[in-house]
Amino acid sequence: MPSWLSRRSGGSAVPAETKSDAQTFVTLTALREASWSGRGFNSLVSEGFAKNPIVYRCVRLIAESAARVPFAVSEGGQRLAEHPLLTLLTRPNPQMPGAELFECLYAYLETAGNAYLKAAISDGEVRGLFELRPDRMQAVIGQDGYATAYTYTSSGRTTRLDQLATPVPEVLHLTLFHPLDDHYGFAPLAAAQQALDIHNAAAAWNKSLLDNAARPSGALVYSSAAGSLTPQQFERLKAELEEGFQGAMNAGRPMVLEGGLDWKTIAMTPKDMDFIEAKNAAARDIALAFGVPPMLLGIPGDNTYSNLVEANRSLWRQTIIPLVRRVAAGLTHWLSPAFGGVEIVPDLEHIEALAEDRAAMWARIGSASFLTDAEKRQMLGIGEGQG
Repeated sequence: MPSWLSRRSGGSAVPAETKSDAQTFVTLTALREASWSGRGFNSLVSEGFAKNPIVYRCVRLIAESAARVPFAVSEGGQRLAEHPLLTLLTRPNPQMPGAELFECLYAYLETAGNAYLKAAISDGEVRGLFELRPDRMQAVIGQDGYATAYTYTSSGRTTRLDQLATPVPEVLHLTLFHPLDDHYGFAPLAAAQQALDIHNAAAAWNKSLLDNAARPSGALVYSSAAGSLTPQQFERLKAELEEGFQGAMNAGRPMVLEGGLDWKTIAMTPKDMDFIEAKNAAARDIALAFGVPPMLLGIPGDNTYSNLVEANRSLWRQTIIPLVRRVAAGLTHWLSPAFGGVEIVPDLEHIEALAEDRAAMWARIGSASFLTDAEKRQMLGIGEGQG
């Protein structure tokens, strides 16, 4: 019987093809259970922020935008031009400015659902603020169910941070709401886990497709009329296919088949899988979890907003401002007792995206004839001599 590797000599008779009475079956591998990335902070950050451009852009967009909002100190409804707390928030420690520290804080809230600040206390006064990585923190729960201390572990060394310290607790723990956990928050990145895995899998599939010359997989069928391949012939054929026809460098290379061999494509095409739309749908779900309009990320197929200005305004109204106010409220609750009961509020006066809203508010209050000038200034949050 002639081998598939040998060419038939000229004039030799080609054996007539015979049909086998036995039925031929094509076996398809059953779909296995979906594989999802782990829900731990390290796993989500590795698969999301470090590998996924949508997550990376969402976190950077929110954290950098929120960090641009400065904090003001208010007492009795009037903002103070100078106050020790303002200095602390602007220059929290010698290693980083206030904007950088709060950018880290917002980024940790988006990726971990938890963010921590440590107060450096000396002689009964708060001298500095430092951010702490959430994956290194552990709450020590007291008998009443609340955290009485936190432990911070780094380089094999564990430090206990007391929540009963004076004048303020050593740690501020900020969280995003988690319905199933009493002590830790739930991150938008965790909510986007399935969409994240789909988006990453689509990118990996696309890369694999390109590595295989942008061709879907198939089967090299050997006619039953020519007999069966020996194990040595099978292994040699497999090796020649992988070496000679796989990879981008072999794209478009013609395949010469011996007698009895036929190439059959059996994989689904990108059109069958609706690959591009599936990837864009996953990207939209990730943006939805973070509260970022997909239009700002360049994701096609989203016509929710008429233009980028409207989408940017929506990002500030629905995502960034609530996040900044949440952090400001936490800072007030934590630091206010040590600084005479003042309130920390976000200063939104110089945010370009909110200029239209601010102009409308000034016009509405300015046209209220039943208000005195002092009342108008108080409603706008400015005192005498300011504005």
